[in-house]
Amino acid sequence: MNNFEDMQKLGKDNMDVVMQSFGAMTKGFQAIASEVADYQKKSFETGTAAVEKLVSAKSLDKAFEAQSEYVKTAYEGFVGEVTKIGEMYSDLAKDAYKPYESAFSKVAK
Repeated sequence: MNNFEDMQKLGKDNMDVVMQSFGAMTKGFQAIASEVADYQKKSFETGTAAVEKLVSAKSLDKAFEAQSEYVKTAYEGFVGEVTKIGEMYSDLAKDAYKPYESAFSKVAK
């Protein structure tokens, strides 16, 4: 009877580990989705402002200046956002793996 109880405990422990990992993944994906949505909103607003500035330019030089400024800002924002999202995915992987680390350390002992 002791073996059956041990198997039940092992099954419960494994299920707890899996659920903790899924919980961490869910939180991570929600954070990433929120970040992407915020970036898209900011990007749209910046693009709209740039178009308004471009349309209201009085000369060709001012139009080129507005367009160059927008491209520079958009590129820097994109690179920063991609870096941030990459870090978020890295953190997600680490957080999802943490429950398995403790389970593996118990097995190794």
